[in-house]
Amino acid sequence: MNIVLIGYRGTGKSAVGKILADRLEMLCIGMDAEIVKKAGMTIPDIVEKYGWPKFRDTESEVTRALAKLDNTIIDTGGGVIERPENIAALKVNARIFWLKASVDTIVSRIQDGKERPSLTSGKTFTEEVAEVLEQRISKYKNAGQYEINTDDLTVEQVAGRIIEIWKKE
Repeated sequence: MNIVLIGYRGTGKSAVGKILADRLEMLCIGMDAEIVKKAGMTIPDIVEKYGWPKFRDTESEVTRALAKLDNTIIDTGGGVIERPENIAALKVNARIFWLKASVDTIVSRIQDGKERPSLTSGKTFTEEVAEVLEQRISKYKNAGQYEINTDDLTVEQVAGRIIEIWKKE
């Protein structure tokens, strides 16, 4: 059984995934890193050269491959929920945790990041985060079996809550 972390950028998936892997003695795989490895280029370069559809196709291929693993923490990209087939593949052998945060928290955590290209054009960074998050909230809610609001928690506290749930299952 795997632990899958979903949520918007800046909700703590990568940091929490590393802590979980250490505490539970499981492998942690970052989906974005696997996409970069498979494509042989950065995510902004994939999107610039081939567009978002090609990126999403590669993301789906990586999702299917990772879903076949066992005893693994899977740190997904924020948009993995955009394709229902991704979540269906992951749910076969996983508990899916939605890490949530407010727009203000997300913006404060990722405003200096350059690893992802813009998802919208002509908007401020905060407006983009708010718009995309609003579009995705119902998808996160439908995909996640457990929800953890990370606004006022440390990554260690988030990991602790996931471990509590994991050990009860």
